Amino acid sequence: MKRLDSRRAAAAAVAATVALATAGCSGSDDSGTSGATGAEGQTLDVWIMQGTNPSADDFFDEVGTAFTEQTGAELNVEFVEWGDAHDRFVTSIAGGTTPDVAETGTTWTPEFADAGALAPLGDYVAEAGLDGDLVQGLVDAGTYDGDLYGMPWYAGVRALVYNTEIFEEAGVEPPTTWAELEEAAKAIKAAMPDKIAVAVPGDAEFTVYPWIWGAGGEVASLDGDTWTSQLDSPAAQEGLEFWTGLAEEGLSSAGATTWRETDVLDAFAAGDVGMAVMGSWTPGAILEANADMDGKFAAVPIPGKDGGISPSVLGGSHLSMFETAENKDLAFAFVEMMTTGEFATKWGEQAGYFPGQTSLLEETLQSTDPLVAPFAQQFVDGGASVPVSPNFGAVQARATTSTMMQSILSGKEDVATASTKAAEEMTGLLNGGS
Repeated sequence: MKRLDSRRAAAAAVAATVALATAGCSGSDDSGTSGATGAEGQTLDVWIMQGTNPSADDFFDEVGTAFTEQTGAELNVEFVEWGDAHDRFVTSIAGGTTPDVAETGTTWTPEFADAGALAPLGDYVAEAGLDGDLVQGLVDAGTYDGDLYGMPWYAGVRALVYNTEIFEEAGVEPPTTWAELEEAAKAIKAAMPDKIAVAVPGDAEFTVYPWIWGAGGEVASLDGDTWTSQLDSPAAQEGLEFWTGLAEEGLSSAGATTWRETDVLDAFAAGDVGMAVMGSWTPGAILEANADMDGKFAAVPIPGKDGGISPSVLGGSHLSMFETAENKDLAFAFVEMMTTGEFATKWGEQAGYFPGQTSLLEETLQSTDPLVAPFAQQFVDGGASVPVSPNFGAVQARATTSTMMQSILSGKEDVATASTKAAEEMTGLLNGGS
């Protein structure tokens, strides 16, 4: 296999160990592809983001060998830095020099589809017998204008991580409702005033949306071609009132007003936080920061308002086929190989993320590991997508949600005022305004 950038992928934060089942792979053989043959002499150009899997070089050497054996074609993989990738995509789309297949972040897929750069995958997925066996949240994020443009590859999800020692000392159980979460936080604060009972960060967009969705609200809705932010709806405001209200009650920390998710991780790893919304990729990073935390924390799905699960953003990647691919059957053969079966399993094990195929999660869902099964349950039963708009990147660049949160947490504005301003700004950005 050729590779334009032979540098080893930088080590990523290690997530919870995930034992993924390899059985039950719908519509695929052991390699995870129904295969395309007769492509001898052809080369498939692929871009993969650098840094997710520390074993990416060896992994793609193995993939390249299997791909050539099955199709006769050669695989040419280029590793691209995440920080440079978006601009490279934009430039290559404008110049018609896109690769045949590339890893696309879930919030990029609709943008590139809207630009006409991606080829639809729906018919390929159906023909391979994979529809119905893909994680719905990733499918939603990869669907634009009624067709699938991003094949679910891997993702992580946020759940509620808690310090088991702090919970035991406070005499509380993991919460299953919002009321129980608040009661647990109050008990922790009463028993250990120097601890942060629950971290409510101000600069962590994806820790906000579960409470909006959990109250029955939406971030934004699409009517025809027009997006309207729902951040100021009564349901969304109810979720925001609950989440920011925990901080107003003194159960978080004033310093958390400007915290990012990395700050939450640092404080949790130091043993200073009772519970926090954190990613499935963070347990390894917690232990790396403080080995003494081993065995002292666990996770549960983010509780729904009155039970069940509050949805959480699935953050990860698709594999997308570009319209410039000359042999689209060959391109999808690679996509299928990577996202199902053996290689999807190996990638998940090495990178610490979940695959996009639900049948590969069956064994994980049966795990009793307190740092595996809860995230898998959140992933399958409580995964969600941000608005699938080609302009959502503009919302993130403007930090609309974080600005709203910081305004509320700092006491500058109440929920109604801050959410109304944020909704107005988000609506404008989603519809291509500034």
